[in-house]
Amino acid sequence: MRVPDFFIVGSPKTGTTALYEMLRERPRIYLPQLKEPRFLAADMQPRRGHERGPQELGYPTTLEEYLTLFNAASPDQRVGEASAFYLWSRTAAENIAGLQPDARIIAILREPASFLRSLHLLFVRWGVESEKDLRRAIALEAPRREGKHIPRHSHRPSLLQYADHVRYVSQLQRYRTYFAADRMLVLIYEDFHRDNEATVRQVLQFLDAEDQAPIDVVNVNVTTRTVRSQRARYILNSLKKGQGPLARTASATLKALTTQRMRSKAALTVQRRLVRADAPPPDESILSELRERFKPEVVALSEYLDRDLVSLWGYDRAR
Repeated sequence: MRVPDFFIVGSPKTGTTALYEMLRERPRIYLPQLKEPRFLAADMQPRRGHERGPQELGYPTTLEEYLTLFNAASPDQRVGEASAFYLWSRTAAENIAGLQPDARIIAILREPASFLRSLHLLFVRWGVESEKDLRRAIALEAPRREGKHIPRHSHRPSLLQYADHVRYVSQLQRYRTYFAADRMLVLIYEDFHRDNEATVRQVLQFLDAEDQAPIDVVNVNVTTRTVRSQRARYILNSLKKGQGPLARTASATLKALTTQRMRSKAALTVQRRLVRADAPPPDESILSELRERFKPEVVALSEYLDRDLVSLWGYDRAR
């Protein structure tokens, strides 16, 4: 069974989906339909009481299931996967090295303040974060480390330690423990956002998988929507899954009276009108606070990568 040659390890909300989609179109690259298997991050396993999550969502739970994802790759293709939380994970680097010691690692980093805002919006939209205010959500880090104020539907509460997602230097150092510098490619989100094609060419060169075919640009995935009502979201999800006696009865009745197309259209309408809403504009005060808080991290990252990210990300204006 094929073992991946390369891993796009993160971070989320930095264009990993766009990179994945563009690489999938390259003739010398194979990426599975499941973008984020997450199998090699033991700390991505759901907490007790939520064990059905991965199976329901189709995530592999055994090594054989994981490697089956790559069965369709041809011998002359580079095989990879793109689990954005592998960079955050404390276990993924060691597990990747154990599976593929010669793996090539690709990471994308984004300016911490805007990144955390997008990540928070994503968690709210997923329903794993109940606090819609970013400042209050970050303030909950300490009590959540003690098991307090954990949202009911949060499968992995450790993800809600927001600061841990932007410890870029320590994250990269975890990978450098197992992989030489020439096996790692660190990209900057702003470069990718400015020129998708040039970044993809850079990645193909890094993977020794260059070709002359034109590159179809994919818009970088930026979260612009949030959740209007968590309760409406949970009710809709319960109806979709048929969870609970009332939901099962309602689901059976709807199936008897409507077509699949009608149900899908109705669910989409409910989601748009009752569940989803446009994200509020950025709160510049909390973004400024975050830049002050994480300026030392950006300074350290600039030194680590030998690139002036302090100026690029505007942290030279942070106190």
